This record gives sequence, C-alpha cells and structure tokens, in this order.
Amino acid sequence: MKYKGFRQLTAPLHFYTAALDESVVLAFQNNELIGTGLIDEITNETVKIRDEQFMRANCTFVYAK
Repeated sequence: MKYKGFRQLTAPLHFYTAALDESVVLAFQNNELIGTGLIDEITNETVKIRDEQFMRANCTFVYAK
C-alpha cells in the first residue's frame, strides 16, 4: 500500500540514512500506525524504534513529514 505524501523506506540504505540523519520514522502494520520515533538499531530482520522491535517483513516504514 502507498502512504500518500510519505516516502517509504524500502532499501537497507534508506534505514541507515534515516538513522544517521535522525529522521522520525513511522511504522505501520496492516495499515495501522504501531510505532513512531528515531531508529535506534537496524538488523536484517528488525528495526528498533524507541526500545521497541518491529519486524521488517511484517511492517511498512515511512519517513514522517
């Protein structure tokens, strides 16, 4: 699904750039916002935002405006 007006993080480079730039990221699962904040940690399987782990395969991540 497209999130109108938001740029989606799709490649590993997007996640690392967002973390380095300290960009606020939104995490969605099944079109429901489930997390927001700065990226603390990135692995091949998960993204950690505000001490909460999100599965990359199950979530959509976008830059907040």
